[in-house]
Amino acid sequence: MPRAAAKDRRTLHERDREWLAASPFCLIATAGADGTCDVSPKGDPPGFALVLDDTTIAIPERPGNRRADGYRNILANPHVGLIFLIPGRTDTLRINGRARLIADAPWFADMEVKGHRPVLAVEVAIEQIFYHCAKAFLRSELWQPETWQPDVLPARARLIKEVEAPAESLADLERHYGPAYLETLYR
Repeated sequence: MPRAAAKDRRTLHERDREWLAASPFCLIATAGADGTCDVSPKGDPPGFALVLDDTTIAIPERPGNRRADGYRNILANPHVGLIFLIPGRTDTLRINGRARLIADAPWFADMEVKGHRPVLAVEVAIEQIFYHCAKAFLRSELWQPETWQPDVLPARARLIKEVEAPAESLADLERHYGPAYLETLYR
């Protein structure tokens, strides 16, 4: 059997726990009952995904755009796919499983950041876990700063004005997405 087909597991290995402890970022993919998909980024200081036991993790929800697309999907279809990244690493940790939304639990205190508890959490019962190959990251040169071109597009405020909110003033959008934006990360 090819190595790729035989590498998945159903329980966390100690190395998986170490990976989760080092990861500050993941992407969570969901699908609604009608098949409509969503991918949502989640990030906090490294170790933000809490290991509850050998087959369960929890991801905190922080204030964001308040669209709740993924959460509506989870209520209709609990299957989720997650990819955990560590900056500078070309491999990733993938976890697939069934999610449920948790409004409060004793372990919420363990997810507190800068005095702020999560709004809720996504608890994931692991059904499949494995390390994903590095080829996409190698091909894209994602972690090589010399390949980055952040200025190829206009700044966030201008993008929002042109694409999503043409009636809003650019000055108001620049104030919203300026330095004060960082003050709202946990509020």
